[in-house]
Amino acid sequence: MFARPLRYVALCLPGLFLTATPLPAVEGDAEPPEEKPATRPHVILVMTDDQGWGDIGYNGHPHLKTPNLDAAAAAGLRFDRFYAAAPSCSPTRASVLTGRHPNRMGVFSWGRPIRPQEITLAEVLRDEGYATGHFGKWHLGSIRADSPVNPGANGFDRWVSAANFYDFHPELSNEGKVLKLRGEGSALTMDLALDWIREKAAAEAPIFAVIWFAAPHYPHHATPEDAALYRHLPKKERHFLGEITAVDRAFGRLRAELETLGIRDNTLLWFNSDNGGLPVGESGDNRGGKHALFEGGLRVPAFIEWPAGIPSPRATPVRACTTDIFPTILDLVGAVDPGHPLLDGISLAPLLRGEMDVRPTALGFWNAGIPGHFTNPAGVVTKVLPTFENWSDNKVERVTRRVEKLPQRKFPDDVYSGHAAWISGDWKLHRLSPTDGERVRWKLFNLTNDPQEKTDLAKQYPEIVSDLRSDLETWLASVVASLKGAD
Repeated sequence: MFARPLRYVALCLPGLFLTATPLPAVEGDAEPPEEKPATRPHVILVMTDDQGWGDIGYNGHPHLKTPNLDAAAAAGLRFDRFYAAAPSCSPTRASVLTGRHPNRMGVFSWGRPIRPQEITLAEVLRDEGYATGHFGKWHLGSIRADSPVNPGANGFDRWVSAANFYDFHPELSNEGKVLKLRGEGSALTMDLALDWIREKAAAEAPIFAVIWFAAPHYPHHATPEDAALYRHLPKKERHFLGEITAVDRAFGRLRAELETLGIRDNTLLWFNSDNGGLPVGESGDNRGGKHALFEGGLRVPAFIEWPAGIPSPRATPVRACTTDIFPTILDLVGAVDPGHPLLDGISLAPLLRGEMDVRPTALGFWNAGIPGHFTNPAGVVTKVLPTFENWSDNKVERVTRRVEKLPQRKFPDDVYSGHAAWISGDWKLHRLSPTDGERVRWKLFNLTNDPQEKTDLAKQYPEIVSDLRSDLETWLASVVASLKGAD
């Protein structure tokens, strides 16, 4: 069990607060653990795959209907400026579970495994007495029973998971054993989650469920009924929107079941997507899409519905990120500090209470340009679970070596390849460099006046560029230090 009260202090940089990190307990002067709420909330995290900012009804999509998602957003706290920590799937998933930027643990891009040394939200809540379950897409490493990076090794007592995307008739890993299912993927994912939620609700256990849909990821195969709702559109768009319709229906079933079980009021239901939109989708009034650090690749639909904790529905312009999920949940349930290393996220509990008008810290993003690792979709689980001979990228021995080897000394200390960005207030600074880190270019945008990031103001405001550049490069250095095992 963890033993220290959860306390955070901002790590200061000139001109702003950078991030949050726990204060160590001082022997002989330790504060008593904070008293837990009389009834700790159930926590359910729901995430979609490749659903852009505009790919939801309440953000003004011209065709898509998402009545269940819209109703939940209208009943809770809707984030109008919510960011995925990265513009692709695996990195964002790692950020949700750890509260840290994914590059700190080597999850640079899709298909790269989480590092076993990381402390996950599931591990902390399990030690707090929560029943923990993962259902759906994993994409953070092997789903073999003996893998050091499967959901079970990361704190989930119950897991039925896929290594990557799936649509119809998925073959999932049921804690390392093949589970063949027939039907539409989002409905089946919710079936599995609801069976487990009913069981734990009957046992009056506090619930932590992670439901990660595989839709609307490529290849976009909707049911005929769902595709028919958009028959006036091109085929590709019909199936893309049809998949989101299926997600919305499954989400509606979740809300209804929580009501039936009598636990809806005290269930914190957090919804978001894992990255920005696809070309077939909508990024709203934002530049770019998936894989880009422009707003269209990072801003995603998100909301929290929690009747007992958010009695007055509202929308917030405060910027928030998937890295905030970890510290927020720990704060709200009164969890104790696991001796966690430096976090990039902050607790949004003050925001939920109506006590935060502006984010007190900056947001850092970094796509280092390191390629992803291909992981097979759920339709070939039967070929890889028993022997793994045909899935060389994910052989358990290879994954174990890669993720457990610390530190990773090959990464340079002061050459930051790829594309990084820093959001502080209304300003967003982009740092663009080739793979060798030379010839760095800087671009500055005012996100309030220019959400499409069209007008570069770097030459007009050199002093702002200088200040933000210093903060960004200090943050990048800390990320590299984490990658090499400093924390």
